[in-house]
Amino acid sequence: MDNDKQPTSKRPGKKKMSTGQKIIAGVVSILALLLIISGVVFYNYFQSALKPLDPKSQEVVQVDIPMGASSKKIGSILQEKKIVKSGSVFNYYVKSHNYSDFRAGYYQLNASMTLNQVAKRLQQGGTSEPIQSTKGKVLVTEGAGIADIADKISSTTDFSKAEFLSLMKNQSYMKTLEKQYPSLLSSSMASKDVRYHLEGYLYPATYIVNKKMSLKSLVNQMVAHTNAELTPYYKKIKKQKLSVQQVMTLASLVEREGVSQSYRRQISGVFFNRIDQGMPLQSDVAVEYAIGHHKQHLSTKDLQSNSPYNLYKFAGYGPGPFNNPSMSAIQAVLNPSDRSKGYLYFVANTKTGKIYFSKTLSEHNKRVASLSKVNN
Repeated sequence: MDNDKQPTSKRPGKKKMSTGQKIIAGVVSILALLLIISGVVFYNYFQSALKPLDPKSQEVVQVDIPMGASSKKIGSILQEKKIVKSGSVFNYYVKSHNYSDFRAGYYQLNASMTLNQVAKRLQQGGTSEPIQSTKGKVLVTEGAGIADIADKISSTTDFSKAEFLSLMKNQSYMKTLEKQYPSLLSSSMASKDVRYHLEGYLYPATYIVNKKMSLKSLVNQMVAHTNAELTPYYKKIKKQKLSVQQVMTLASLVEREGVSQSYRRQISGVFFNRIDQGMPLQSDVAVEYAIGHHKQHLSTKDLQSNSPYNLYKFAGYGPGPFNNPSMSAIQAVLNPSDRSKGYLYFVANTKTGKIYFSKTLSEHNKRVASLSKVNN
């Protein structure tokens, strides 16, 4: 019997993972987990984006779809206007459901609409110009400028500030209005370097904006109102050898410079005396319009602005009105007072509202110095 022991066989065991392998495995696991989480998040986001952005919303938003816009571009516009949650999801939805032939125009949409409803609405076509969805009203205050009116319109109607300002720059529309109201607008249209040809011609009043009214219709009301108010004065304006644009320009300055009708007529007289002598009108109202915003104290740089509206630097009437004046201010320009007294300067006590008029610069400077503590 052979007593030699045979070598025992060992069962192969599992190799231990190295530290590097453990790190790699951990990273892969984390990436896999993140991928799963991202997939779930994306799926949930995608599903929510298919639903109305705000099912309870009743706010109507006016959306302008430009000619030739792709579904991707339209989706981006709808997302920006907060009609849909995701423009990309809208783009995917319309392509996967074979929606096409979207038409340009202005649409009345809201965030409670489904993607299907939005897509079908875009196939029907919008209007060629902005329209109002509900009844409302716009208040144009005395002395409000076009920029102020733009803010008011955007806050009280479906029309945006950009749409209104774009219409104010629409030369084709301006020419149409000029043909309709030649006595009112011809001198404005003939003026050069005008910022807005309707500045001064949107009469201060409250305007009712009816449902389905266009933005042009709203503006037409304002211009028609101005024409109706000025019609009795066209002959007088011509007799005084003035243009309507010149009258409205001075009226827009008088509107802001004086409060009482008596002071307005005197200020009007000062402006005419300055024009007769070839002097700049030197109105802060004009400088603020030239630089584009109101300032409590104008700087030397402001007064040297090269804008043609800067009537501190340039003599004459300038391009046109600085705001939309009241009939009171217009009448003050047509009936100036105290011209024979030769006043060329005026300064107000900002506390009491009293205005002091002077014939000479030295006299005026003394008035300004005496009021410096009060006015500052």
